Amino acid sequence: MVNELSSSTRKVQEVLQTRGLSFRVVELPASTRTAREAAEAIGCQVGQIAKSLVFKGKHTGKPLLVIASGANRVDEAKVAELVGEPIEKADADFVRQRTGFAIGGVPPVGHSVPLQTWIDEDLLKHQAIWDAACGVRTETNRLT
Repeated sequence: MVNELSSSTRKVQEVLQTRGLSFRVVELPASTRTAREAAEAIGCQVGQIAKSLVFKGKHTGKPLLVIASGANRVDEAKVAELVGEPIEKADADFVRQRTGFAIGGVPPVGHSVPLQTWIDEDLLKHQAIWDAACGVRTETNRLT
């Protein structure tokens, strides 16, 4: 694991500390572009990887964050039904403007604007989960 944190990762660590959470953010030297690569680098199951995906409401333009288990694919039709409007994948500029982070590096916290957030309940099956974007190990009992 890398000792020096990038500015984006430092930002997430500061947000967690400000909220009174004692999680430690880490950056890994190995590739973590996919949930499988992240799980291999960490040494955990793919299902323990939480991936943060940003969508956009087609009518309202509102940003929507889906935090999904690395073992699952997001069913966009089900998400659209839950939010009450069709959704689309957000482009890189939209993601950067709304979250302050680049696609592939969006953490679950510390966004530029508040995001309506949906969390895959399969993540709650695990004692610990890791966020793919920022290497935060989370004890799931703290999320409930």
